[in-house]
Amino acid sequence: QVQLVESGGGLVQPGGSLRLSCTASGSIFSSNVMGWYRQAPGKARELVSTKSTGGNTNYADSVKGRFTISRDNAKNTVYLEMNSLKPEDTAVYYCSLHVPVHGMLYWGKGTLVTVSS
Repeated sequence: QVQLVESGGGLVQPGGSLRLSCTASGSIFSSNVMGWYRQAPGKARELVSTKSTGGNTNYADSVKGRFTISRDNAKNTVYLEMNSLKPEDTAVYYCSLHVPVHGMLYWGKGTLVTVSS
């Protein structure tokens, strides 16, 4: 089994910054894709950004140029640096770990990010 634990959410003013972290533990396949999704109230969960162990990176258009994903493969940890935050970024942010070769997808419990003045 794989466990994902997120941290770093909170309340921030528009234009501010936050950094999310997520650490995976358990039986982790060496080749995987870690990333972040978010779900705003009343909306479907959507992709924010993902990054593979090989370095391939993907961003949603809505966060390009503002958010940066990084990962420390040795620590099984992924980070999301969020800058120039907007009220529409308010959501629960979920960490994910995808193992394509096995078709497995794991989720964290989520961390709330609120952007408000």
